[in-house]
Amino acid sequence: MGYRGARPIRAITLDLDDTLWPCEPTLVRAERLAHEWLTARAAEVIAPWSIERLRERRMAIHASRPDLGFDFRTIRRLALQEVFRGAGADDAQSAEIIEGAIDIYMAARNEVELYPEVRACLERLTARYRIASLSNGNACLVQIGLDHLFHAMISAHTHGAGKPDPALFHIACRELGCAPGEVVHLGDDIELDVRGACGAGLHAVWINRASHSWPGDDVPDTVADLEAFERWLAQS
Repeated sequence: MGYRGARPIRAITLDLDDTLWPCEPTLVRAERLAHEWLTARAAEVIAPWSIERLRERRMAIHASRPDLGFDFRTIRRLALQEVFRGAGADDAQSAEIIEGAIDIYMAARNEVELYPEVRACLERLTARYRIASLSNGNACLVQIGLDHLFHAMISAHTHGAGKPDPALFHIACRELGCAPGEVVHLGDDIELDVRGACGAGLHAVWINRASHSWPGDDVPDTVADLEAFERWLAQS
């Protein structure tokens, strides 16, 4: 499933969440801070709505509004608007609180703790390859402070397509000025990253930091971290 030596690798696409940093602790903290913001400013409105219940409402909106695609910021706004309207709040009165909560969430969502080897590895890789981020999430490399290490930043919510759709991988290839066969994608998700990249004609390497088992016989090239990925590139 991985690189087979047909064409030299000229570029890299990288997943972000759980590839460059652990995602869950970041999201948990962001949700908590946003919920605390809302509670401090509209306690009676938010009291019936736990973090889990708000998440369920967002998931329902996402399922019922395919037109929104991966625009998670808008989905978050719509869910909170429903909450405030349900409590009888006027849209104009609640808008500032809602937008404030979203800003709090997004700021915290981009306060990530990189895996230890990531920054140094990216600095070395970007000197040798063209690199693009390729994410279904809403992390912002500009806010995180890594954008200078990437030649392109491709996000699902901007392009209306998400991994494993080949379209998003091909957008990244065009941005990098490479054919799919000249690009390797590194990511942690079996379906979205590895099988998605292979289906789009890219090489695929699975970053498996937690030593999970691969569900099948088609085991891809696998690395434990970005330093191991550098070694894989050197041997390919």
